[in-house]
Amino acid sequence: MTTKKRRYIKLWLVPFIAVMFWAFEAGFNHNLSADNDETYKGLKLFSDVIELVEKNYVDPVETKELIEKAIQGMVSSLDPHSSLLPPEALEELQIDTHGEFGGIGIVITMQKKVLTVISPIEGTPAYKAGIKAGDIIIKIDGKLTRDMMLWEAVKIMRGPKGAEVVITIVREGLSEPVDFKLIRDIIPIESVRSIVLKPGYGYIRITNFQDNTTEDLDLALKQLESGDVPLKGLVIDLRNNPGGLLNQAIEVSDLFLQKGEIVSIKGRLKTHTKLFNAHKNKIKRNYPIVVLINGGSASASEIVAGALQDHKRALIIGTTSFGKGSVQTVETLRDGYGLKYTIARYYTPNGRSIQAQGIVPDIEVKYAIISNEDADEGMRMLKEKDLKNHLEAEPVEKDKIETESEEQKDEKKHPSMHLLETKHGPLKLEELQSDNQIMRALEILTGYEILKSIN
Repeated sequence: MTTKKRRYIKLWLVPFIAVMFWAFEAGFNHNLSADNDETYKGLKLFSDVIELVEKNYVDPVETKELIEKAIQGMVSSLDPHSSLLPPEALEELQIDTHGEFGGIGIVITMQKKVLTVISPIEGTPAYKAGIKAGDIIIKIDGKLTRDMMLWEAVKIMRGPKGAEVVITIVREGLSEPVDFKLIRDIIPIESVRSIVLKPGYGYIRITNFQDNTTEDLDLALKQLESGDVPLKGLVIDLRNNPGGLLNQAIEVSDLFLQKGEIVSIKGRLKTHTKLFNAHKNKIKRNYPIVVLINGGSASASEIVAGALQDHKRALIIGTTSFGKGSVQTVETLRDGYGLKYTIARYYTPNGRSIQAQGIVPDIEVKYAIISNEDADEGMRMLKEKDLKNHLEAEPVEKDKIETESEEQKDEKKHPSMHLLETKHGPLKLEELQSDNQIMRALEILTGYEILKSIN
């Protein structure tokens, strides 16, 4: 790991145990400032509490741990994406986006302090052992996960190839927890996969935005464009894509745009306010595009979908995206710590903030397996607006925030969440043909081609 200090802007929703942990890095140290009376009083109160607990609490306490937890509580109360990163967590965040990692191969999230499997990655130890989407991990090597931070769980499950790890799973339908002994392996993560749906119509799935995503996408496009039949239409699948690198989202959008704004980020400080524009491409891709999104499409995915939608370069179909329209940065602190916090909101070319609102598809199509009409999204997927302390689309004064009804509070307290399994394995045409959203996209593209030929 380089000691040179750098700044990256990245956007993310959930990490890969494999491990794909999206964040940014920055390199300043800041001195705490108490330049007003209220700040000074607050710091003095904090100092008094620490002193009293140290001297009088029934059991001995670790002062360092107390302070760390206090800072963590303070920062996490701002919004769901801000947190203090201990040295181990900061290190994990910096080991990302290189295409392969040592681990067991699952996508996870922490929901209501419960470590939950979003999806196993096809072909990995977790997939082969039978880990399923929706499984709850209650123990890792015998250690309870209930009070773990997400990065802690990631760190424990990562490791060298050939090393064993035991995870204990609770699964709906099973009467008791089950232990899975897994042997870690090197997990290759391909962010771009492509296939021909039928002559002249291509399909590209982007699973996340990492260092080489634009390069791999450009290669996939050229392969599809150089087929025996000219490319008449393209389906870009961003479903369950949790995000990744901001610059990759911008460059991916730029591949399909010749001019105009792609995205803007606006913060309280001028340094956190930027505008990103498209550049003229040597290759003009004029064929129609359909982009698929759902409630698992977040951050960088929403930037791409929003840019192509506002420029009327693509038709967006599926269901409303996650709605994470905020930008986080990580600043390195003393003693190896880091602070991840929100610095800006991002806006689509038409000036839309999608924070807690999401990208609304042009045509809503709920997911279903064509061979089973009862298999659809049904229950509402978790969205940004469901997260505690989420930012509003625009800054608002506290006294102007409307109070929620008891019904709304109950809905947020007991959100019925259904996550589609994120697919990370090789594309299979038969599988894609059973996906109603993909087939709907293909129908739209072929219908457009037919209509063009009608005089």
